[in-house]
Amino acid sequence: MLDAAVALLPVVGFLAVLFMMDSFRLVPQRAILSAVAVGACTAVVSLWAWSALGMDLQSAHVDSRYVAPFLEETLKAAVIVVLILRGRAGFLVDAAVQGFAVGAGFALVENVLYLRTLGDAPLALWLVRGLGTAMLHGGATAIFATLGRALTDRYPRRGVLAFLPGLAVAVVIHAGFNLLPLPPVLLTGVVMLTLPLLLLFVYERSERATREWMGAGMDLDIEVLQLVASETFTLTRFGQYLQEMRSRFPPEVVADMYCLLRLELELSVHARALVMAREAGLELAGDDDLEDSLAERDHLQEAIGGAGRLALRPLQVTSHRDRWHRQLLAQARRRATTAPGGK
Repeated sequence: MLDAAVALLPVVGFLAVLFMMDSFRLVPQRAILSAVAVGACTAVVSLWAWSALGMDLQSAHVDSRYVAPFLEETLKAAVIVVLILRGRAGFLVDAAVQGFAVGAGFALVENVLYLRTLGDAPLALWLVRGLGTAMLHGGATAIFATLGRALTDRYPRRGVLAFLPGLAVAVVIHAGFNLLPLPPVLLTGVVMLTLPLLLLFVYERSERATREWMGAGMDLDIEVLQLVASETFTLTRFGQYLQEMRSRFPPEVVADMYCLLRLELELSVHARALVMAREAGLELAGDDDLEDSLAERDHLQEAIGGAGRLALRPLQVTSHRDRWHRQLLAQARRRATTAPGGK
């Protein structure tokens, strides 16, 4: 029991600390549990791949030292790529938390396997596995996630190519842990010293970015929303651009474009208000108005079609986190429908 606790609990405890450090509660508990479960699945896929390739993961040969870091980090990274591209991680901190959760799930399965096959090993091995290797899995994936989020923010048009530098860093860190000619206990100490410092830096940067997104971003959204609703809207560049669209689209489609532009601004303000409430310790569920607004947005997007949505892109006044804040609103809608008395 002591061996199992030492091998499994440190990475779970550190994940819990990361969750509690997030003052904005950007990642709900359900998302963390899902990330851990998916990470565990990637470990199963990795073990199957080792078996299919006829390699011995527990050996000290070239396959465990060089091939394992690339294979394992690529599998974990694929999960993070999907999360970021689907708008499930809008800031560095929620990317880091979900990245660490995926790595934690991977490490838990791997350590359970070691406990079954090396049950008679000394406690020192489980200290290294629990405080070193498991934390390495979580930390390497968290680093990949933060770099991936940062680079996709800076180079949004590069798609999956923006994730390659982060993958290279994660593989190098993992391989370095396997290859450095240091005692395992010393390597474990290095991981425990550097990982918290790195994640504290990420949290500080993300908190600042979140406050900017809430403060200046909300002010801008409200200002533009007032402009869109004003009588002088047709004199602005937004109004003139929509007037030009009349030569390319039917009048009813242009009217839907205007409604969608205004509705997206309203929803953006709503999303920022939800994050502000979370920072204050409140968890706001979506009301009927939010349910209706999200349904109307879906209807308007379908009504204007793909060409209309593409034509509206130059008027997009909110940030690259649009997809993320839509996910946030969808979570609020789900909480409203599952709450007592909900729909």
